[in-house]
Parts: sequence; structure tokens; C-alpha cells
Amino acid sequence: MEKREYQICTNCMMDTTDSKIVFDEKGVCDYCNSYYNDILPHWQPNRTNDAELERISKEIREAGKGKKYDCIIGFSGGTDSSYLAYIAKEKMGLRPLLYSVDTGWNLDVAVENMERLVKALDLDLYTETVNWEEMKDLQLAFFKSQVAYQDLPQDHVIFAGLYNYAVKHGIKYVLTGSNIATEAVRPPIEWVHLNDLTLIKDIHNKFGTLNLKTLPMCGMFKYRLNYAYIKGMKRVAPLDIIHYDKDAAEKELYDKFGWQKYENKHYENIFTRFYEGYYLPKKFGYDKRKSYFSNLILTGQMTREEALQKLAESPYDEEVMQEDKEYIASKLGISKSEFEEIINGENKTYKDYKNSLGLIELSIKIARKLGVEKRNFR
Repeated sequence: MEKREYQICTNCMMDTTDSKIVFDEKGVCDYCNSYYNDILPHWQPNRTNDAELERISKEIREAGKGKKYDCIIGFSGGTDSSYLAYIAKEKMGLRPLLYSVDTGWNLDVAVENMERLVKALDLDLYTETVNWEEMKDLQLAFFKSQVAYQDLPQDHVIFAGLYNYAVKHGIKYVLTGSNIATEAVRPPIEWVHLNDLTLIKDIHNKFGTLNLKTLPMCGMFKYRLNYAYIKGMKRVAPLDIIHYDKDAAEKELYDKFGWQKYENKHYENIFTRFYEGYYLPKKFGYDKRKSYFSNLILTGQMTREEALQKLAESPYDEEVMQEDKEYIASKLGISKSEFEEIINGENKTYKDYKNSLGLIELSIKIARKLGVEKRNFR
């Protein structure tokens, strides 16, 4: 593909490191135009839709009568899931089960945040600890594959674990911390591949050494068809119904529960911190903070000038990065020099492996036509 002349959106932080980005005559990117034209007319970011919040809360409470839990929340200790747990219990009057997956990488601050919320809200937390040898084998296989999307194995296991658990235990409603306020601009597929089980299996078949007998798995069609239409599972995003301001939410969490803020989004996890703060920018030139900050700019939570200043700063401390690199290499069972050799290898993409991108993109197009999905996916 011919390399384009560098250009950055005049409205947000997205630029030509996304090779398919399109700019209009004013230099505004298609992410921003999609937000203004497709999302904003149907979403009110600056106020809570009290009627809709009560409607869905009542629906969930009614469906959960006689059950110990009326819904389940994927819980990481990060801003979104922590605030969601608080809203679900205190504002919606629900009885959620908090569900966490221990993939072996959580930092102490994440665990402490989870413990604070669980105790203060008097909620139950179920933690599923995955088979570390299988998790390690899959993650090392992904590094050897040389693709950008190193968080895909971990993200998939967490996603699959949550939905498999909910179906197995008859919990109909899954409350998600996914929200427009911080996720309207999704990182392009060059940076973060979609939940593609075909790709995961092919990479593991080529570079893995163990049978993945116990790791949670759930393909998109199982999730979207079997779980949604046959099992009757419903996914609800309460943070899109309320006025969700990230800074205000973090302050409220701190004031009420002593919750501790992380340096960047998803930095409650040492693997993700290294992947987003070093691996992606160093190996591929991708900085996910561009999409994170672009969301905050669009929703009025950050100015473009503030975002430019933050992007000029290193994602995280150099000394901490070196410690993380050594720790991750050791935990994966390789030397630091072997790890660096892998990182410096030839870059690959999903196109180098079997994948289901065509089918996934078709399902997204259908979802957009039906109005279920409004974000700009590619």
C-alpha cells in the first residue's frame, strides 16, 4: 500500500497511522463526522435519561425476580466497570453479580479497587482464574505471530468467560461498561483486530505448543446468534443512558470508595500497559491514546490542545517500562533478549493468517443498518 502524506484531523487526534482514514475539505476525519451525523442525533451526552434508566432497571428487576442475581457485570476495577457497578446498585436498584477474569496480569491497584467497591456496595464478586499455562502459551504464540493486536487473547478470554458464565448460570442481562462517552472512536482494525476466533485459533495452531482445553472461547456468531436469540441474553449499556463524565466519575469513585485512578485507560493491567504504552508505538507506530483522547474531545471532556500536550508525553515511565518488559518476558518463559528479538521481528497483520474478518464486517454492516451499532468500525 502506498504510504500517505501525514495528516492529522483538525478536530480530534486521529491521523494517517490509520491508513483508511478519510478527511473532508475542512480536514475533519470520518470518525468525527460519523460521531456528529450518526451518534450525536440519537444520544444526549450531557444529561441522564431518567425515564429510560428507570424503564430498563424495572425490566431487569422484573426478569430477575426469584433469582439471586438479576444481572452480571464484567468487573476489572477500571473506571468504566467500577462506575457501572456503583450505578447498577445505587441508582438502578439492581442485584448484580460482579464477574472478573484473572488472566495473571492484574496490578495490585486493580485488585484493591475491586475489593473497595465489593465491600462498600455489598456485592458478590466471582473471579475466574484461567489456566496460566494455556494463557501463557496463547499469548506467546501471538507475540511470535508478529501481529499488532497482542491484547486480543486476553480480551477474548475475558469476553468469552463473562458471556459463557452468564448463559451457564441463567443470568439473562449482561451490563457492559462499554460507552459512547469514551469509546465512540474505536481504534482502527490495523491497531486492534475484532473478536476473531478464527484468527486466534490459526495463530495458536502455528505457534502454540499446548492444547487449549480450558480457556474460555466464544466466537461472534455464538455470541450474537445463539446467546442473543436462542438463549435470550440481553446486553445493556447503562453508561450511555446517564450523563457519564469520566473525570467526574473518577472523582466520585475516589470520594465515595477511595478508588485509585490509573495513568491511562486500561493501565490496571501490566500486560496491557506494556502493550499499549510500548509495544504498539515502538513496533508499529500506533498510539491508542489518539483514539482515547479523540473520544474525550468529541464529548467535551478534553480540549484538543490538552490532548496534543498529553500525546507529546511518554505513555509511561521508561524505567517502569524496562521493568515491565523483563517481568513479562520472564512470566512468558523467555529471556529478555529473546523477547526483544521477537519485538524487533518483521511486522505481520491478520492478512497473514486465517481470519473471519469478512463475515464479521458483514455482521457489523447489518448491525449498522438495523441501528444496533452506530460507531465507525473498520
